[in-house]
Amino acid sequence: MATFRPLSTRASIFVRQQTRLSRHFHPSIRRAAVKPFLLADIGEGITECQLIQWFVQPGARVEQFDKICEVQSDKASVEVTSPFDGVIKKLHYEPDDMAITGKPLVDIDVQGEISAEDEAKLTGGGESGGNAEESTPKVETENKGQEFEDRTPNQPTEQEPKAQGRPSRGDKGALATPGVRHLTKEMNVNIGDIKGTGRDGRVLKEDIYRHVEEQKQPQQSQSQSQAPAAAITASKEDKKVSLTPVQNQMFKTMTRALNIPHFLYSCQADMTAITETRKRLNVKAASSEQKLTHLPFVIKALSLALLQHPLLNSSLDTKDPKKPELVYRGAHNIGVAIDAPSGLLVPVLKNVQDLSSAEISSSLRTLSEKARTNKLAPGDFSGATFTVSNIGSVGGGVVAPVITEPQVAILGIGRSKIVPAFNENDELVKKEELTLSWSADHRVVDGAECARCAERVRVLLEDPGAMVLAMR
Repeated sequence: MATFRPLSTRASIFVRQQTRLSRHFHPSIRRAAVKPFLLADIGEGITECQLIQWFVQPGARVEQFDKICEVQSDKASVEVTSPFDGVIKKLHYEPDDMAITGKPLVDIDVQGEISAEDEAKLTGGGESGGNAEESTPKVETENKGQEFEDRTPNQPTEQEPKAQGRPSRGDKGALATPGVRHLTKEMNVNIGDIKGTGRDGRVLKEDIYRHVEEQKQPQQSQSQSQAPAAAITASKEDKKVSLTPVQNQMFKTMTRALNIPHFLYSCQADMTAITETRKRLNVKAASSEQKLTHLPFVIKALSLALLQHPLLNSSLDTKDPKKPELVYRGAHNIGVAIDAPSGLLVPVLKNVQDLSSAEISSSLRTLSEKARTNKLAPGDFSGATFTVSNIGSVGGGVVAPVITEPQVAILGIGRSKIVPAFNENDELVKKEELTLSWSADHRVVDGAECARCAERVRVLLEDPGAMVLAMR
């Protein structure tokens, strides 16, 4: 005889069964789709980047914010990180290739939940690229009556290798800037055979020259007749190489600069008083890194002079050739040319009018360190209103610096030197002389205005007290 249970009892049993199932059911959808991850726009109008190195290989598992690769633009080096957890399926470029912004960089098997904002970082909304799998959400079950499987998407399996810090691609995996890589081609050496002494094992130009010298030493034991013949053979070889991203940017910028009629002006400043002030301050410095050079004082004197001569801190807008306009810049954003391993870079010191000489010196050290380690970001190059080129750190005196659009002036600094001079009592004394070379856009800046600004800078440098009084 069948046993009938009350309706309330059957209902409670049904609820308990559903409760047990719901404990193992996750209502959120797990994304399991292989899709291309696009190279994002890194700003400053940059449309392509040179791929320096991969930090991952196909099959490597990555987590959010793990480094995928390093790219070099016309201005800076940028490390691209993964916005998702997943597995790398395909690399779309080889090292030294030019990657296009907005085009696929890698194919990544996205695992776990992604937001609508992250979904936009994948191409085509729901379309897959290449031989990617379908992006249909799936919930795996064994049988209808069994519990749903509870998986942890971020737990790697034995078949999925973890992302490595270095790619295993032979010489392609060496850490080096494009300029260094092109130097290895010119010197006909394998970058994989060179031990890098830079940060994180980065290969520097000095490492290449040292490696070449070490290779020459065993050859010196050969006969004298064979050595000249080998040198002559090597000197006759022509090599064609592409411009590095930094050289390519310089080519474009300087080509446009030839359209600017340059007005040149030079003067000498007596740096004796500044040097005495520096020596007193450097004695009190806690470390050698905090010691002051001439450059922070020159930049500060320049900023003070630009307050009285704002025309030289302006920009020329020539979008409409029939009606060119001048834009007077409120901030003094000074670009400083730095001789970096990858080439000439010009990062920008922002709002110099609000900085002291000590703060300018600290900011310069930070930018120089970033330039040497190839860590400058695109934002470090933006917004310059005036440029300073310190050629004196290399050598030379009078220079003819080239203006870059849309700026209307630039200052070149030579190397200071001790010269004989007469003081106000007609006595022969030693004087430390620094040559300042100015270039101005003669379409909008006349010679007298440039000379007045230059003389103002000279007076401030020769009398540090006047510089202090001029500060706000």
